Amino acid sequence: MLEVLRNRTYRRLFSAQIVALIGTGMLTVALGLLAFDLAGLHAGIVLGIALTIKMLAYVGIAPVVSALTVHVPRKTLMVSADVLRAIVALSLPFVTEAWQIYLLIFVLQAASATFTPAFQALIPDVLPQESDYTRALSLSRLAYDLESLLSPILAAALLTVVSYHSLFVGTVVGFVGSAVLVLSATLPAHRASGPTPFLERLTRGARVFWHTPELRALLAMNMVVASSTGMVIVNTVVLVQSHFGRAQSDFAIALACYGFGSMLVALALPRLLDRCADRRVMLLGCVVLPVGLGALALVVVMPATAMTWSALLVIWFVLGAATALILTPSARLLRRCSDETNRPAVFAVQFSLSHACFALTYPLAGVLGALLGLAPTALVLAVIGVMATAIAARAWTGVSPAQRHEVTVTVTA
Repeated sequence: MLEVLRNRTYRRLFSAQIVALIGTGMLTVALGLLAFDLAGLHAGIVLGIALTIKMLAYVGIAPVVSALTVHVPRKTLMVSADVLRAIVALSLPFVTEAWQIYLLIFVLQAASATFTPAFQALIPDVLPQESDYTRALSLSRLAYDLESLLSPILAAALLTVVSYHSLFVGTVVGFVGSAVLVLSATLPAHRASGPTPFLERLTRGARVFWHTPELRALLAMNMVVASSTGMVIVNTVVLVQSHFGRAQSDFAIALACYGFGSMLVALALPRLLDRCADRRVMLLGCVVLPVGLGALALVVVMPATAMTWSALLVIWFVLGAATALILTPSARLLRRCSDETNRPAVFAVQFSLSHACFALTYPLAGVLGALLGLAPTALVLAVIGVMATAIAARAWTGVSPAQRHEVTVTVTA
């Protein structure tokens, strides 16, 4: 897997991703502490609104920016986004009102919605061989999982010697470091399509999705992932501390099990995808996720014992592994079903629509968990996952490479 790091350009881009992720992780911790400083016991409301703004920015900004910046050099676009993120992070320690947090978070996440799809669409050009690209995807998945585990630990260590305001400085360093690494990389030549109306550029990625069976299936798979992720992200703390009555440290252990499952699959996927078709691997993940949610409902209705606690950790591990089975190969589909002229638009649409699914399931998991209880919520989300899996399996039919190329050319034209 590490062989792809011999590619000098990819090595610098991957390093940029790592340092930006670390900065983002420290920002998450610092933002929570800042919200508590400003709002006290109402900090949860401030953070909830901030997360909603984040999702809205992700959903609405990515396709628009992709259409507006189609002729902007990718290095210029990504470095500008990193600089803007650094400026926002540097401004956050000076806010005195909640609305200022909301405004700055919108700007920061709009910059992230600009950087991330552009970065993701660039990697297939840097690593044109599918085997190399698959290994890069596994490394990226590992980077995200390790960040979720290590950034809070790093932030906690720093907080023993500095105030939380200094964590924002760490965030700035992360974004500036990312910009410097991208600036130092030699990127492939930027090939954009000819002059086209803005509306056509805006809808180009969506039209590729609509005309491509694999990508229509991916839309449904996004909902499968969101159904389980919503349960994990929103209700893990409730399960651990309310249902099982365990310590706060066990909350971290539960999330770590989820991350370890994802990391283990990310390590195994390059070899697995050499032997198995993407459709088979991804649909396996889609089947496992609703089953895991059904098993969770069963665990929740049982008495809280050491055995059911262990069962929860196993379920979280399995959910993390199944999620990686879907997310890691998904970028291979985007690469295969696009070309150099429409690839940024296709990645931007995936970025937007996948986060739209999260914007639906996160509040659904929270509201249903409060109104109905955790077991019924897990079952409702499992049913959503089953329905989305059925849609994905039906949508993804056999399409020859020649047919796919014809569709791509037609939509691009």
